[in-house]
Amino acid sequence: MTRVALAAPHPAAVAAGRAAVAAGGGAIDAALAAAAALTVVYPHQCSIGGDLVAVVRPAGGASHVVLSIGAAPAALDADALRAGGAVRMPATGPLTVTAPGVVAGWASVAGLGARLGWADLLAPAVALARDGTPVSAGLAQAIENRRDIIAADPGLAALLLDAVGAPLPEGAPLVQPALAETLTAIAGNWRTFYTGHVGHRLVAGLRRLGGPLSVADLAAHRAERVAPLTAYVDGVEWAVAPPPTQGATFLAVLGAGDPLTAARRAQLARDALLGDPRTGPVDLDGLLLRADRPVSAVVAGPRPTGDTVAVTAVDADGTAVSLIQSVFQSFGSGLLEPDTGVVLHNRGAMFSLDPEHPGRLVPGARPPHTLCPALAVGGDTVLALGCQGGRSQPWILAQVAEGARTAADLPAVVGEARWVIGGRDLGRADPTLLLEPGTPGADDLAALAPTLGLSVATAPGRHDDAGHVQVARLRGAALDAASDPRADGVAAVL
Repeated sequence: MTRVALAAPHPAAVAAGRAAVAAGGGAIDAALAAAAALTVVYPHQCSIGGDLVAVVRPAGGASHVVLSIGAAPAALDADALRAGGAVRMPATGPLTVTAPGVVAGWASVAGLGARLGWADLLAPAVALARDGTPVSAGLAQAIENRRDIIAADPGLAALLLDAVGAPLPEGAPLVQPALAETLTAIAGNWRTFYTGHVGHRLVAGLRRLGGPLSVADLAAHRAERVAPLTAYVDGVEWAVAPPPTQGATFLAVLGAGDPLTAARRAQLARDALLGDPRTGPVDLDGLLLRADRPVSAVVAGPRPTGDTVAVTAVDADGTAVSLIQSVFQSFGSGLLEPDTGVVLHNRGAMFSLDPEHPGRLVPGARPPHTLCPALAVGGDTVLALGCQGGRSQPWILAQVAEGARTAADLPAVVGEARWVIGGRDLGRADPTLLLEPGTPGADDLAALAPTLGLSVATAPGRHDDAGHVQVARLRGAALDAASDPRADGVAAVL
């Protein structure tokens, strides 16, 4: 049996990974089983109705990036939105639903070396959906926070509110028979989600809700497997996903002598320059801060609360996976399609309605993406690193990167106080530096912030906005992993 270090933000995900390893799987199998389980137990953060980005390194080989990011529907009309007075995309609702990429992403990741079949990989997720799982603390808080959005949608309300309309509390059973049926169908043939009866039912439900996504849009989706962006820092190779993700923003901040200034510059560059290279040029040098580019303030998208789950896995052979899947905001578009049990993401909310912006809305374009998985290989160490954290993922990861690679105490690294910067994405009216209590160098950071156009605020304690970091590592012959205490997760060596 292969030994695997695995970290995920919910115990049921690690239990699913354990089952995959017991059945003969390695790191890729454990990560996929965990990811599938999370789509059941963490519907506020991920779903098979969302997107997936992963960096995967088969043992001893080169790293690969899987981009399974859905495109805008052919019928989604930016001119009509602008003519109606919109200056930005809606935050939720059917117009924000792009083609979901998770299932095709699973298939692409599995093709890089999974040992188990779909039935084994999805069996724990099917059982969780069919038999039920207790509502976790994080999910209970998300239900309370998004109660109005949930109550407005019959599908979400039926799942997450009780008979009198009160939010399900922590520990209440969460049973999803329609999702169990959908996952069972996917286990038999994953393509049914895109070209079979599952996809047709999903699109029909979205059409009834006023969504423009068509059967043709869904069938056209493909997971893209590409080479990573790479950078060497102190002899260590870091691999991340290219645009339309913000992997370049992480590389721009990583190892910077003045990380706050680098983060602020990289933030402005990303907001102005990130887009889909399939539909127009993307200024990679500008994103990486290799060249100064004039940038101006842009209209930000919605606050990505909830947003994302990261799963990291490394096995004793050196195979490594950093996989992130997401619905963007908590409960995504605020829509659960009842026939399939699928929560739909709102990634389309990140499109710009400025026709000159690289991330502009055009049919077939993929939106600018916050997901930022990373792998590092150097010396005798292989590291998989990822986090929840919306637009702050690059500087969250940059703060923990070196410690995650070298420190003896991984839980201490992911639990240490951190800072983030943002505006609307942090629930702030103005660009802000948000510090957790005890952040190293807090006084110096607070003194520097105003020179960068940032206000300063201190969170009352550990805060979701500082991200949920997951890390798995092989160092020499030793495997270890850690899961962020800001989430419900656990880490284990299986």
